[in-house]
Amino acid sequence: MRIALLYPPPWKIAERGQAPIGPPDGAPHDYREGDLDADFYQTPYGLFALGAQGIRAGHRVKVLNLSGFAWSRVEAVVAELEADVYGLSCWTANRRGVALVAREIRRRHPSACIVVGGPHATPLAREMLEHHPDIDVVTLGESDETFAEIVRRLEAGQSLDGLAGALVRTSRGIEAGPERPSVRELDSLECPHRYYDTHIVMTSRGCPWACTFCGAETTWGRGFRGHSVPYVLDMLEAALARVRVRMLQIKDDTFTTNKKRVIELCRGIRERKLNFLWSCDTRVDVLSEELLQEMRLAGCQRLSLGVESGSQRILDAIHKNITVDEIVEATEMAKRWGVHVRFYMMLGNRGETRESFEETLAFLNRAAPHQYIFSCLSVFPGTKDFHAAERAGWLQREAYFTEDFQELKVPFDASEDDARLLNEWFGRNHGLQDKYAPSVADCRAVLDRLGDHAPAVLDLAGAHFEAGELDAAVEQARRALALGHPTPGLAYNYLACAAYQRGDITGMQDHFMAAAKTDPQHHVLIENVEAARAWFRERGPERGLPLVLTARHDFQLFQRNSQPALPGPLGDDFADWNATPEPLGAPASSVAQDDAGWLPDPESVMRLDVGNEPIEFRHKRLRVLE
Repeated sequence: MRIALLYPPPWKIAERGQAPIGPPDGAPHDYREGDLDADFYQTPYGLFALGAQGIRAGHRVKVLNLSGFAWSRVEAVVAELEADVYGLSCWTANRRGVALVAREIRRRHPSACIVVGGPHATPLAREMLEHHPDIDVVTLGESDETFAEIVRRLEAGQSLDGLAGALVRTSRGIEAGPERPSVRELDSLECPHRYYDTHIVMTSRGCPWACTFCGAETTWGRGFRGHSVPYVLDMLEAALARVRVRMLQIKDDTFTTNKKRVIELCRGIRERKLNFLWSCDTRVDVLSEELLQEMRLAGCQRLSLGVESGSQRILDAIHKNITVDEIVEATEMAKRWGVHVRFYMMLGNRGETRESFEETLAFLNRAAPHQYIFSCLSVFPGTKDFHAAERAGWLQREAYFTEDFQELKVPFDASEDDARLLNEWFGRNHGLQDKYAPSVADCRAVLDRLGDHAPAVLDLAGAHFEAGELDAAVEQARRALALGHPTPGLAYNYLACAAYQRGDITGMQDHFMAAAKTDPQHHVLIENVEAARAWFRERGPERGLPLVLTARHDFQLFQRNSQPALPGPLGDDFADWNATPEPLGAPASSVAQDDAGWLPDPESVMRLDVGNEPIEFRHKRLRVLE
């Protein structure tokens, strides 16, 4: 069978330089550039999982990311790509694009089976089939086995009647099949990293907690299931063999739910000498000193914590089941081991007032994470917030089919005055905010606990540089390189910045060249090299012009804007069904450089973990059907 797995755009996007496409199929009436941040454009991990399963079963599979494509290009791709089954990944932000792509597929390939799944489709499955007659099947939640059965039945010429874990359009109307249990043995699934290049890794599914704003339970079911430690170690090795920078993002809902499992995993990483940097997302109440030590030694550079609020009243209202003191304690523990802490914060949760917001701001000063970022509450279908809003009468699910908003961002029950305050503050403070920077003494204390740990040594180099101690910064950056730092380009960047500050222009160039040859794809390197290029073009050295360089080594991923992970250009063979992914092909170990050996054009890469969240609240009355 020929299977096309597509990640549709959010709506009809105009060609570059042309006027935006208007309603009802174009961008929302209040859309602003940047409302869709870099995270939106990453291919959902579930498509890679389905693709790997299909390839292992002997099918021909294409995974295409169309999320940033102009609509004219989408039409051309759909027309040329003739498949037996089309699987579309549906999120709230691209729900309209899914409907549009399904309509285009039906127009071009009337006999194909069109299947839609994803976190938006699952809770609104019946409504999606009612509103969008081109869709044949909506799968519910975890779709690995459901999608595989769809393909098996179609290949055998059988109907989809009674299909478990899905709603199906039949001659009798829309019919729901029986419930399908979750995959019990996750290790039975094929590893996506054997076929696809992505810095995103998922080692588990589900979350035992039930925050009111989160839809994890709707997608994965209740509870936590994880791959075995040996499976995850093999997965990490496969992922690292295919990516250009030795940095991975573990995007489990709550990575450290099973602390014993993570400790075993971290020790396995060290035993296999995988030597890479990684980040993960988790909660403050599933951390410990032993766990953080093992995570840091295994390469954990950043810990993102779902904190949401600094008001205990709000934390209780959203069923977070943590305390403010636990947040502060966990943050201090992570700092002791040199793990960079990022807080995910929210505005507009149930019970939010001016007073609770002021509590949150005061709390941030007390907890002092390295970074924090605020987002406005989005009411996603299937969450407790969604169902409560329906019961309260201020939200009808029909709005997700009749209105053009990207996501439904409204304060749950804040007064108009308080909502205005939140909006005004957010307008001035959206995006990633820096808070805490470790001192030289802090970094030395971490090294005393860890020993010769290359990433911690580079942290010390950064602290010395920030303090203006260039000799010490250079010494520690060289030491990090000697210890085998997994991202040497970041160490070379410190050496280049120090050389410039000393007036050694040739040394600066040499260090940038060394980075370009060994480990070029980092945001600060790309920014600095582009700044240096412009400086030389303007004859900066001769004219005495200043050159502004950035000296830092945050955990931030740049990934080349290439298929299928991101919506890069499609190859000439995108519709050739003989051109399918081969397992564990040659590692993508180098990046194309120009004749001067410099870094790639920054427009060819995408920053993956900025998390701008620029969308502010809209007034509730704009989102409610009367």
